Amino acid sequence: MSTTKPSPLDWKPASAPGAVTLRGHYVTLEPLQASLHAAELWQAVAGRDEVWQWLFDGPYARQEALRAAIEEKQAARSAIFLAIVPQGQGAQGYASLMRADPTNGVVEVGNILLSPALQRTTAATEAMYLMARHAFDFLGYRRYEWKCNAENLPSRRAAERLGFSFEGIFRQHMVVKGASRDTAWFSMLDREWPARKKAFEAWLDPGNFDSEGRQRMPLTRGSLAEECG
Repeated sequence: MSTTKPSPLDWKPASAPGAVTLRGHYVTLEPLQASLHAAELWQAVAGRDEVWQWLFDGPYARQEALRAAIEEKQAARSAIFLAIVPQGQGAQGYASLMRADPTNGVVEVGNILLSPALQRTTAATEAMYLMARHAFDFLGYRRYEWKCNAENLPSRRAAERLGFSFEGIFRQHMVVKGASRDTAWFSMLDREWPARKKAFEAWLDPGNFDSEGRQRMPLTRGSLAEECG
């Protein structure tokens, strides 16, 4: 039996996520606040109950109920919620850094609400880039996780497009809204991040879009793999 000890990590514990504002070319992420964002989010998602299908909460029948839910998220200590505000618009969604384990360097991006107007946009992609960059480059995490209902195929495709690696299915992992949920797990590691970051920044460069905002080079799992060698 080998008695070789594993080499010690050249790493120190990460910082806990906190309220922060992250600015990009196309979007700003800012601490979610009911007083600032509830009315804008209600306008963005009212009558579009499908946006809540895979989330732990919602849908909401009244703006007051959504505002109360946002107030709870604003006060939560287990997750840091950020409003997603595309340039020149009001809040169109939110996302959170959650289940942070600074000692082991693990954090998850989750609770992602995207209004129909925000879905499949450059702003939505940049929001995910800004959160990943913050987790790796500023907070010092080693592992960045994405989890979703295994039946949520758009989320699984998004995770792979954004450069996360599929790790498997946790069967009967949760009960959500009275239904059993199998959870698909994805991750991105700190050693993978430099190449992922390079691919993101090449895609987000304004020169990658024509005068009508259409991408010249797609951001796909294949292009990310090429960047990563």
